[in-house]
Amino acid sequence: MSNEDRAKATGDNIAGKAQEALGNVTGDPKDKAEGKAKQAKAEAGHAIEDVKDELKKKLD
Repeated sequence: MSNEDRAKATGDNIAGKAQEALGNVTGDPKDKAEGKAKQAKAEAGHAIEDVKDELKKKLD
């Protein structure tokens, strides 16, 4: 697993949560949607890293 990729996904998740919160405060639906999209991208990144980890365990 790439710690770098997992850290990037975590950073995207945090940025997405912050952007969604900003959208909630300002009432901007675009910020809310973009924040949720960043969080979904981060979830996918974590899922990919989980699959890589499982494959590596099985191959070792």
